[in-house]
Amino acid sequence: MGCSVSLVFSTFGAAYGIAKSGIGVAAVSVQRPDDIIKNMMPPILAGILSIYGLVVSVIISSSLAEKSALHTNFLQLAAGCSVGLSCLAAGFTIGIIGDAGVRGTAMQPRLYVGMMLMLIFAEVLGLYGLIVAIIMLTQSTVNVTKCL
Repeated sequence: MGCSVSLVFSTFGAAYGIAKSGIGVAAVSVQRPDDIIKNMMPPILAGILSIYGLVVSVIISSSLAEKSALHTNFLQLAAGCSVGLSCLAAGFTIGIIGDAGVRGTAMQPRLYVGMMLMLIFAEVLGLYGLIVAIIMLTQSTVNVTKCL
């Protein structure tokens, strides 16, 4: 469960962030085609969120076994929920900030630095979930009794 939860929710967040900020990039690129590459930062940062979920899914799937302790299974689920839901929230945040920021940058180029700072802080939300998930996964097999 944790394997699929981490991948599905982080991908939902990345997809929303890419779609929402991509709409802003497409709308602004009609008026200012020279800024397309500069304005692609929000969709790129949103796409990184799905990589966080993939990393945790691979770690969880490598430790799956037919017989495992209930403690380990719950920690794997919690790790998947941690990274998945934090990446979902980060994706929503990146999408909204990216859409408004790209449109604002088209009118006032000095807003770009502020938009990038907000995007970095939004990306860190997903990174927090990844760090917590990795900590939980490293502790999931410590001092666990063997299942027979």
